[in-house]
Amino acid sequence: MVVMTKQPDHSSAPVLRWTSGDPQAAALILQATARSVLARGHEELWPPDTLTVDALAQDYPADGWQVAWQGEAPVGCFVLMDPDPVFWAEKPRGEALYLHKLAVHPQAQGQGLNRALLDRAEELTRAAGRRWLRLDTDVTRPKLQALYTEFGFDTVDRQRVMGFEVFRYEKEV
Repeated sequence: MVVMTKQPDHSSAPVLRWTSGDPQAAALILQATARSVLARGHEELWPPDTLTVDALAQDYPADGWQVAWQGEAPVGCFVLMDPDPVFWAEKPRGEALYLHKLAVHPQAQGQGLNRALLDRAEELTRAAGRRWLRLDTDVTRPKLQALYTEFGFDTVDRQRVMGFEVFRYEKEV
């Protein structure tokens, strides 16, 4: 596991410590986020049985996980992968990194961590020599859609993938 420190890019951004390849901490964040979504009366974001370490390992590379920490608490996560054979099957390997499972722990929401997570994903995409950062989100998630467009992602299209309607986004980095 690689540990890095990131100083804030914005005066109000929190100081975060990053770990790579930590699916256990990511699973804790994802599970707490999924429970919080349900508790607020929203539709299920991710089925709980898909958020165990073993289940996540079936679809996402362990070394692709990024976890943001404040002190000893894991507060946010995402995973980067290439290729993305499910949501971007037509795209060749090596031109982009594909972001999935972006989440902020419910106890850390409202601190601008979504932007810090996206900044980190963009930074890692550039460092990997990739031109694009790509992602998808369910069409029923307008707040996530707004977050991505505010961050500079362009809508590529709307697709039906594995029974889900998603918008696909990309950002040139």
